[in-house]
Amino acid sequence: MTKLYIKNMVCPRCVKTVREELEKLNLTPVNVTLGEAELLEPPEKLDFDLINAVLKNEGFELLEDSNSKIVEAIKTEIIKVIQNYDEFDLENILFSKFLSDKLGKDYPSLSSLFSKVESVTIEQFVILQKIEKVKELLTYKEMNLSEIAYSLGYSSVQHLSRQFKQITGMTATRFMKESQQRRKSIDKLS
Repeated sequence: MTKLYIKNMVCPRCVKTVREELEKLNLTPVNVTLGEAELLEPPEKLDFDLINAVLKNEGFELLEDSNSKIVEAIKTEIIKVIQNYDEFDLENILFSKFLSDKLGKDYPSLSSLFSKVESVTIEQFVILQKIEKVKELLTYKEMNLSEIAYSLGYSSVQHLSRQFKQITGMTATRFMKESQQRRKSIDKLS
Protein backbone atom coordinates (compact mmCIF):
# COMPACT_ATOMS: atom_id res chain seq x y z
CA MET A 1 0.00 0.00 0.00
CA THR A 2 1.12 3.53 -0.77
CA LYS A 3 -0.26 6.79 0.53
CA LEU A 4 -0.06 9.81 -1.76
CA TYR A 5 -0.46 13.37 -0.49
CA ILE A 6 -2.06 15.60 -3.08
CA LYS A 7 -2.24 19.39 -3.18
CA ASN A 8 -5.36 21.36 -4.25
CA MET A 9 -7.99 18.74 -3.45
CA VAL A 10 -10.78 20.89 -2.01
CA CYS A 11 -14.11 19.30 -2.81
CA PRO A 12 -15.88 16.02 -3.55
CA ARG A 13 -15.42 16.61 -7.28
CA CYS A 14 -11.66 16.74 -6.71
CA VAL A 15 -11.81 13.39 -4.93
CA LYS A 16 -13.76 11.90 -7.84
CA THR A 17 -11.36 13.34 -10.42
CA VAL A 18 -8.25 12.08 -8.64
CA ARG A 19 -9.78 8.61 -8.26
CA GLU A 20 -10.66 8.52 -11.97
CA GLU A 21 -7.21 9.71 -13.05
CA LEU A 22 -5.48 7.11 -10.89
CA GLU A 23 -7.75 4.38 -12.27
CA LYS A 24 -6.93 5.52 -15.83
CA LEU A 25 -3.29 4.79 -14.95
CA ASN A 26 -4.38 1.23 -14.04
CA LEU A 27 -3.76 1.91 -10.36
CA THR A 28 -6.00 0.67 -7.56
CA PRO A 29 -7.11 3.48 -5.25
CA VAL A 30 -8.35 1.94 -2.00
CA ASN A 31 -9.31 5.23 -0.39
CA VAL A 32 -9.35 8.77 -1.80
CA THR A 33 -10.13 11.71 0.47
CA LEU A 34 -9.35 15.42 0.46
CA GLY A 35 -5.58 15.71 0.15
CA GLU A 36 -4.83 11.99 0.14
CA ALA A 37 -5.06 8.85 -1.95
CA GLU A 38 -4.20 5.38 -0.73
CA LEU A 39 -3.19 2.93 -3.42
CA LEU A 40 -3.06 -0.84 -3.25
CA GLU A 41 0.23 -0.84 -5.18
CA PRO A 42 3.54 -0.68 -3.27
CA PRO A 43 5.75 2.41 -3.81
CA GLU A 44 8.37 0.57 -5.85
CA LYS A 45 5.73 -0.29 -8.50
CA LEU A 46 4.70 3.35 -9.01
CA ASP A 47 5.91 5.90 -11.54
CA PHE A 48 5.60 9.02 -9.38
CA ASP A 49 6.64 11.33 -12.22
CA LEU A 50 3.80 10.02 -14.42
CA ILE A 51 1.27 10.22 -11.57
CA ASN A 52 2.34 13.78 -10.82
CA ALA A 53 2.15 14.78 -14.51
CA VAL A 54 -1.38 13.38 -14.84
CA LEU A 55 -2.50 15.05 -11.62
CA LYS A 56 -0.90 18.38 -12.60
CA ASN A 57 -2.90 18.27 -15.82
CA GLU A 58 -6.04 18.33 -13.65
CA GLY A 59 -4.77 21.09 -11.33
CA PHE A 60 -3.40 18.86 -8.55
CA GLU A 61 0.12 18.10 -7.44
CA LEU A 62 1.86 15.36 -5.48
CA LEU A 63 3.43 16.55 -2.26
CA GLU A 64 6.76 15.08 -1.36
CA ASP A 65 8.29 16.94 1.58
CA SER A 66 6.82 16.77 5.07
CA ASN A 67 6.38 20.55 5.41
CA SER A 68 4.25 20.69 2.27
CA LYS A 69 2.16 17.80 3.58
CA ILE A 70 1.56 19.58 6.88
CA VAL A 71 0.61 22.86 5.18
CA GLU A 72 -1.76 21.04 2.84
CA ALA A 73 -3.30 19.22 5.81
CA ILE A 74 -3.88 22.57 7.55
CA LYS A 75 -5.54 23.99 4.44
CA THR A 76 -7.64 20.86 3.96
CA GLU A 77 -8.92 20.92 7.56
CA ILE A 78 -9.80 24.62 7.37
CA ILE A 79 -11.57 24.18 4.04
CA LYS A 80 -13.55 21.21 5.41
CA VAL A 81 -14.74 23.26 8.38
CA ILE A 82 -15.72 26.34 6.36
CA GLN A 83 -17.36 24.41 3.54
CA ASN A 84 -19.30 22.30 6.05
CA TYR A 85 -20.08 25.26 8.31
CA ASP A 86 -23.47 23.82 9.26
CA GLU A 87 -21.76 20.85 10.94
CA PHE A 88 -19.47 23.01 13.12
CA ASP A 89 -20.01 25.67 15.76
CA LEU A 90 -17.96 28.32 13.98
CA GLU A 91 -18.75 30.94 16.60
CA ASN A 92 -16.91 28.93 19.24
CA ILE A 93 -14.31 27.01 17.26
CA LEU A 94 -10.70 27.80 18.07
CA PHE A 95 -8.76 26.91 14.95
CA SER A 96 -5.54 26.86 16.96
CA LYS A 97 -6.84 24.06 19.20
CA PHE A 98 -8.74 22.36 16.37
CA LEU A 99 -5.67 22.18 14.11
CA SER A 100 -3.34 21.15 16.94
CA ASP A 101 -5.70 18.31 17.88
CA LYS A 102 -6.25 17.22 14.26
CA LEU A 103 -2.59 17.26 13.29
CA GLY A 104 -1.03 16.30 16.61
CA LYS A 105 1.37 19.26 16.60
CA ASP A 106 1.63 22.42 18.66
CA TYR A 107 -0.06 25.43 17.11
CA PRO A 108 2.92 27.85 17.18
CA SER A 109 4.96 25.50 14.98
CA LEU A 110 1.99 24.92 12.65
CA SER A 111 1.38 28.67 12.42
CA SER A 112 5.03 29.47 11.77
CA LEU A 113 5.37 26.81 9.09
CA PHE A 114 2.11 27.83 7.39
CA SER A 115 3.08 31.52 7.29
CA LYS A 116 6.52 30.68 5.92
CA VAL A 117 5.19 28.46 3.14
CA GLU A 118 1.97 30.30 2.21
CA SER A 119 2.98 33.94 2.95
CA VAL A 120 -0.27 34.43 4.88
CA THR A 121 -1.15 33.49 8.43
CA ILE A 122 -3.56 30.70 9.27
CA GLU A 123 -5.96 33.34 10.57
CA GLN A 124 -5.82 35.22 7.25
CA PHE A 125 -6.40 31.96 5.37
CA VAL A 126 -9.48 31.25 7.53
CA ILE A 127 -10.81 34.74 6.79
CA LEU A 128 -10.24 34.29 3.05
CA GLN A 129 -12.09 30.97 3.15
CA LYS A 130 -14.98 32.50 5.09
CA ILE A 131 -15.30 35.45 2.71
CA GLU A 132 -15.36 33.11 -0.27
CA LYS A 133 -18.11 31.10 1.45
CA VAL A 134 -20.00 34.34 2.08
CA LYS A 135 -19.78 35.13 -1.66
CA GLU A 136 -21.13 31.69 -2.46
CA LEU A 137 -24.02 32.02 -0.01
CA LEU A 138 -24.85 35.53 -1.22
CA THR A 139 -24.85 34.30 -4.82
CA TYR A 140 -27.35 31.54 -3.98
CA LYS A 141 -29.59 34.04 -2.13
CA GLU A 142 -30.83 31.33 0.24
CA MET A 143 -29.73 33.24 3.35
CA ASN A 144 -29.64 36.91 4.26
CA LEU A 145 -26.48 38.59 5.53
CA SER A 146 -27.53 38.23 9.16
CA GLU A 147 -28.08 34.47 8.78
CA ILE A 148 -24.77 34.12 6.95
CA ALA A 149 -22.91 36.04 9.67
CA TYR A 150 -24.40 33.81 12.36
CA SER A 151 -23.75 30.58 10.41
CA LEU A 152 -20.10 31.43 9.78
CA GLY A 153 -19.39 32.44 13.37
CA TYR A 154 -19.15 36.21 13.02
CA SER A 155 -19.92 38.20 16.16
CA SER A 156 -22.15 40.56 14.19
CA VAL A 157 -23.29 41.52 10.70
CA GLN A 158 -21.10 44.62 11.02
CA HIS A 159 -18.02 42.48 11.67
CA LEU A 160 -18.77 40.37 8.59
CA SER A 161 -19.48 43.50 6.51
CA ARG A 162 -16.21 45.15 7.55
CA GLN A 163 -14.21 42.02 6.78
CA PHE A 164 -16.02 41.49 3.47
CA LYS A 165 -15.25 45.05 2.34
CA GLN A 166 -11.65 44.81 3.53
CA ILE A 167 -11.04 41.61 1.53
CA THR A 168 -13.13 42.26 -1.59
CA GLY A 169 -13.02 46.06 -1.78
CA MET A 170 -16.81 46.25 -1.98
CA THR A 171 -19.79 45.96 0.30
CA ALA A 172 -21.80 42.77 0.47
CA THR A 173 -24.79 44.68 -0.90
CA ARG A 174 -22.81 45.83 -3.91
CA PHE A 175 -21.52 42.29 -4.41
CA MET A 176 -25.10 40.97 -4.48
CA LYS A 177 -26.05 43.58 -7.09
CA GLU A 178 -23.07 42.86 -9.32
CA SER A 179 -23.94 39.42 -10.59
CA GLN A 180 -20.86 39.44 -12.84
CA GLN A 181 -18.58 39.28 -9.78
CA ARG A 182 -16.66 36.05 -10.05
CA ARG A 183 -15.84 33.94 -7.07
CA LYS A 184 -12.32 32.62 -6.56
CA SER A 185 -11.46 28.96 -6.49
CA ILE A 186 -10.97 28.04 -2.82
CA ASP A 187 -7.68 26.30 -3.50
CA LYS A 188 -6.23 29.56 -4.85
CA LEU A 189 -6.84 31.64 -1.70
CA SER A 190 -3.49 32.56 -0.22
